[in-house]
Amino acid sequence: MSNNDVSTSHMMADYLNRIGAGKVLLDKTSFSFDWTPPLLVGRDEELSELASMFIGMEGHGVSGRAVITGPVGSGKTVMTHRFGEDLQRMLEGRRKIVLAHVNCRNHPTASQVLQEIARSLDSGHPERGFSSSEIIQSIRRNLKAHGTHLLLTLDEIDVLIRNDKGDLIYKLLRIDEGQGQQGSLSMMLVSQDVSLIKLFEPAIISRLGESSMLALGGYDERALTGIARQRYEEACRPGSVGDDTLSKIGRFAAETGDARHAIELLETAVRRAEKEGRGDVLVEDVRPSTLRSASVEPSQVDNLGKHQKLVLLGICRRLKKADEISSGDAQKLYNLVCEEYGTKPRSYTTFWKHLKELETVGLIESRTANATVGRGRTQHITMTNTAPAALESRIESEIC
Repeated sequence: MSNNDVSTSHMMADYLNRIGAGKVLLDKTSFSFDWTPPLLVGRDEELSELASMFIGMEGHGVSGRAVITGPVGSGKTVMTHRFGEDLQRMLEGRRKIVLAHVNCRNHPTASQVLQEIARSLDSGHPERGFSSSEIIQSIRRNLKAHGTHLLLTLDEIDVLIRNDKGDLIYKLLRIDEGQGQQGSLSMMLVSQDVSLIKLFEPAIISRLGESSMLALGGYDERALTGIARQRYEEACRPGSVGDDTLSKIGRFAAETGDARHAIELLETAVRRAEKEGRGDVLVEDVRPSTLRSASVEPSQVDNLGKHQKLVLLGICRRLKKADEISSGDAQKLYNLVCEEYGTKPRSYTTFWKHLKELETVGLIESRTANATVGRGRTQHITMTNTAPAALESRIESEIC
């Protein structure tokens, strides 16, 4: 082997050394959207409401029904997984619960959905050769023979309804009729479509009942910060991601209310720190997701209020010459800009609020550091998504 070959093989090995080095990351399982956390953050009330739809489930003749709607990233799927596993564990020894979770986008026809249900009860169930009514009979026989109760979640149910007109749901809701038994099957129907109930036939609506509706909203900033913290604590070395970094993730993700956005921001920030060989994730490692919003365009300042523009103008003027600016200096510059434009500056509290709003929309970034003079901590502001000079001229032309 020549020297060149040896050095090339060393280079290959060296670059692969990064894999598994994990200065920050220990296990990325919890960065998966499919990961079910041991506790759901920010959904206590909603879980209580869901539980109320399954009251009496320890009794063998009782079933529960729930229709869960909410936007992308509102935790619908993870809530059904968490609730199902918790219910199964709580009733252990009293009632044997089997869980089946079918995504109707992946299995969009009634026969495919039934096949998945049958397979969750019996992994050896034949793939084909049976009609829908025969598979329903098979499911019914299996539940009776094993004395089990099926908790079925149909995710993205609207896809199935548009294909099937809800016939399958109606049949499943009536699975015990004429069988001399009841309480074989509970159901959770999940969809992004808040008007899902309108897709159902009146006969299905009457069986589901109005009280089975649970509408989730997007997560607020506090919950999203908590979700980022939970994933960090599961995935990373203790102490590698600070409170300020997690708060920034929560602020950015609160714009959409989407937990997936918060998880993406955390994972990307961790990857950035790993790439640079650092053992800690810095506040500036958190940047607005390029997947969700491209780099800031100067036109974005058009939607800002007058005082937000004045705050930003002062920051832009300084950041043309410096890499960062302290929040204290930013306020002094804001006061000067107000004087220049004959406007009375707002209070410190309002100034601080404007600063946070500018950060939320990705126009500025900040990190917190210990103050060099006196006590407390100070914010250092930077701008990496756009050129300060471009924003400065845009704001000046807007204000004039």
